[in-house]
Amino acid sequence: MVDADRYAYRVHWSGDDAAFIATAAEFPSLSWVEDTPTAALAGMVRLAHEVVSEMEDSGETPPEPVATRDYSGRFVVRIPPETHRDLAIDAAEQGVSLNALALSRLVAA
Repeated sequence: MVDADRYAYRVHWSGDDAAFIATAAEFPSLSWVEDTPTAALAGMVRLAHEVVSEMEDSGETPPEPVATRDYSGRFVVRIPPETHRDLAIDAAEQGVSLNALALSRLVAA
């Protein structure tokens, strides 16, 4: 049984909608729109609970919450050779490893 309270919820202001929109990373096709961030979040959490319940009732497996998944801390990114060379030069000039340089740029982004 999946605990929908553990999903990765976000609320942001939408100028186009003139409202707050709540989403859950695990359900990219779902959202909830309200006048306040609190109401948007509450609506999205209720919706996620309903969807999880419906999925479980029909024998489907709801998505695992992102926050409870195990991560190795390693991922591979393919980049053009020229970019790889430029990054390697930047790392050497800064006296750090390529991994350390990439991590610092990812965190700063």
